[in-house]
Amino acid sequence: MGRNLKKDAIEMAAKNQRILENGFRIFAENTIEKVTMLDVAKAAGIAISSLYRYYSTKPKLVMAISTWAWDAYAKENERIETEASKPDRTAAEIFESYLDSFLDLYHNHRNLLRFNQFFNVYLVSEDISEEEMGPYLDMVRGLERRFDKIYQKALQDGTLRTDISGKKMFSMTLHLMLAVVTRYAVGLVYNEESDAEEELRLQKDMLVRRFVK
Repeated sequence: MGRNLKKDAIEMAAKNQRILENGFRIFAENTIEKVTMLDVAKAAGIAISSLYRYYSTKPKLVMAISTWAWDAYAKENERIETEASKPDRTAAEIFESYLDSFLDLYHNHRNLLRFNQFFNVYLVSEDISEEEMGPYLDMVRGLERRFDKIYQKALQDGTLRTDISGKKMFSMTLHLMLAVVTRYAVGLVYNEESDAEEELRLQKDMLVRRFVK
């Protein structure tokens, strides 16, 4: 009797999902450098040989997990893209919703921010090729394309600055907001009495004043 290819594909997808979910969890808890491929295999409940059939190197596994985690979050925030197509919403209003998504990251997805901090450190410490980073870079470009819809609306309604490029505006806002929410998520604060909510809102308001006309 032949193999059930459909069943095999479902089982492979389920196993890969366990790898991604458990790898993400232990990377976010322990830093990427401290976690071995064997640790990930054990957490996912599979043999190390099975893990290597899915991901032949640790960098490939790390890139797959990062891409998967950010893709999952992006799907939760598709409202920004939806709002951009509504004629009654201004570019400035959608831009504020975009900035609010970073506050949502801090409130509801701190593990993702912790993982991303460890991911950035890992990128610096490891010699990872551009080819290995391909899926992750494609994901970032997808976020930029979403932001460009806000910028294109701004060109029409004039509620946001357009004297700088949309690419530069995206890069500036992404890096500034992601840096500050990550700092609080991982506990990198200089003053334990700092009010995270107040400072995050202030950062957002500063960017609104910087770019909204």
